[in-house]
Amino acid sequence: MTKVKCFGNETSLIECPVGGADKWGQNLCLHDLYAGVICQPRTRLVSGINFCSGRVEVLHNETWGTVCDDGWDLTDAAVVCREVGCGNALEAKSAAYFGEGLGQIWMDNVNCSANEYALSKCEYREWGAHNCNHSEDAGVICQPVTRLIEGTDACYGRVEVLHDGKWGTVCYDDWGASDGAVVCKEIGCGNIYKYGAYFGTTSEQIWMDNVDCTGEEAALSTCAFQGWGTHNCLFARHAGVICDLPVRLVHGSSICSGRVEVLHDGQWGTVSDDGWDLTDAAVVCRELGCGDAVEAKGGAYFGQGSGPVWMDSVDCVGKESSLIQCNINHWQHYNLDHLHDAGVICGESYSRSGESVQGSETSVKVLLRIEVQTDPMFDPNDPRTMSKLSEEMEKKLHISRPFSLTWKTQKDGKVFQEVSQKKKAARKCN
Repeated sequence: MTKVKCFGNETSLIECPVGGADKWGQNLCLHDLYAGVICQPRTRLVSGINFCSGRVEVLHNETWGTVCDDGWDLTDAAVVCREVGCGNALEAKSAAYFGEGLGQIWMDNVNCSANEYALSKCEYREWGAHNCNHSEDAGVICQPVTRLIEGTDACYGRVEVLHDGKWGTVCYDDWGASDGAVVCKEIGCGNIYKYGAYFGTTSEQIWMDNVDCTGEEAALSTCAFQGWGTHNCLFARHAGVICDLPVRLVHGSSICSGRVEVLHDGQWGTVSDDGWDLTDAAVVCRELGCGDAVEAKGGAYFGQGSGPVWMDSVDCVGKESSLIQCNINHWQHYNLDHLHDAGVICGESYSRSGESVQGSETSVKVLLRIEVQTDPMFDPNDPRTMSKLSEEMEKKLHISRPFSLTWKTQKDGKVFQEVSQKKKAARKCN
């Protein structure tokens, strides 16, 4: 079709008049100039831990509303995951797991066959007909379509995207901060910290090249790029990114001790100590590159936080790469106060006074002043970097009795300082 002119009241493109002398099946298009559209999605996921998880909301009569969890199951979730452009459905969530929505409840008693291309094509009562409240809002957790690998954690590494059922990389051509920022936001990490092509290469599929994000996109796949599988990545330079972690420790005696806070839905909040134990604390310590967990603290041991209490009844199995991957009842607890904020003390912890926090037994303390050459793209004060340095030092120091390595902060709170402007890459610490 060419010279198509629609007036907006047609129910199908074939009802639109074709201008000029053009006929069906004939066209005057040159240079493969074919029309395409980007439509507003009718289903979205809200308040999840990443782009492919959250409370299910649908658009009807130009108003967004929620879906009741009556009869909600993995088959229904699979339709949602496919519709929003994510992978397979991992979990179907109920009881407002991702928080309660507002306004209209549009759908109830949803019953999909799994073959539908949209949730609105499944069976349900009627638009707006329900016997629910928002404490029964449905949610889903889908397989993410973007991931970071070859790094030390889920927020650090080479970018890979899932397309047509296969993982592939992103070429470094034109890769910039706004592109990396979209990745960090999509996978549920914090702000972008650094970007580069320093996480190795692979001979696998290269899916995206010349990516051009504005920074406002919700997912990398919605940014402008050459086209799936189209690239000229001659030197196989693959894009990577380092994001801020979605978990942090505050008000402790070091960067490896303090009140546990998590980033969810763009806001930092705390964790309740209900069920909080050493297994949960171990996940936090490992995620931050702070060694083993020494103590799991409760009762706002490191002071009361502010904002939402995001997580309660945390139940980690111990193998998770991030605390936000552990089992919880649901996100956000309006009826909890900050008197029970959870905290941790990790094995790499140290006190600002230089005294050990790992025990009271007599010990010999040796102060080492070291100087290291670092890549300007990496921050030696990052806990993950210092954890790796500690591991290397333990391998090279020949000491017969048990020992531990800790870091001492400077007056500005950092461990490593630049020696001089002339030796910009050389850093030292006490």
